[in-house]
Amino acid sequence: MDKGVWIVIAAFNEGKSIANVVKSLKDADYSNVVVVDDGSKDETFDVASKAGAHALRHVINRGQGAALKTGIDFAVREGAQAIVTFDADGQHRVEDLHAMIGPVLKGEVDVTLGSRFIGKKSDIPFVRKLFLKGGVFMIWLLYGVKLTDAHNGFRCLSRKAAQSIEIKADRMEHASEIIDELRKKRLSYREIPVIILYTDYSKTRGQSSWNAFRILYKMILHKFLR
Repeated sequence: MDKGVWIVIAAFNEGKSIANVVKSLKDADYSNVVVVDDGSKDETFDVASKAGAHALRHVINRGQGAALKTGIDFAVREGAQAIVTFDADGQHRVEDLHAMIGPVLKGEVDVTLGSRFIGKKSDIPFVRKLFLKGGVFMIWLLYGVKLTDAHNGFRCLSRKAAQSIEIKADRMEHASEIIDELRKKRLSYREIPVIILYTDYSKTRGQSSWNAFRILYKMILHKFLR
């Protein structure tokens, strides 16, 4: 595997899953794995380190956006040419990485974005599907960017994109912020079909309906009050 590829994982209280996630990446020959422990109260940091990841730690819980920024900045400093953001709860498949990384390493696009609504089919819970489709509409309405999926954390950034995109939102609204940055910085992108695995464990770690409304509220504030 290309040594310029780095996988960045934001993790909060993921001690039960993070070892398996890191192992699956290592077994597929992705040697550069960064886990940012975002102020966990469990053994996430120690487990990730023992599994062979570059383990970083936030002393307090700052949010997924802040954790990803820490990991992306670290990967850039280490010379990364392509940076993948990957979930800590086992929702993302290692098998989809090649399709995500290829267009970026070949210089075809600056960013690839995983989509669970094109090509491959993910078994998405009905209520979550409604919120995701609503998110797609809001992304188009607020930012003028047409996508088939919203708030999919599976993405690959070129070095140029990683250095250009400014993640200022500490928490979950960072996903919309990244889309807005694509538009503002005129970065090229492509959606890639991926399968998201909805296990009993990952469902407990996902966003609640209430939190989805909070994210929407902050998206609107960010758009009109910046």
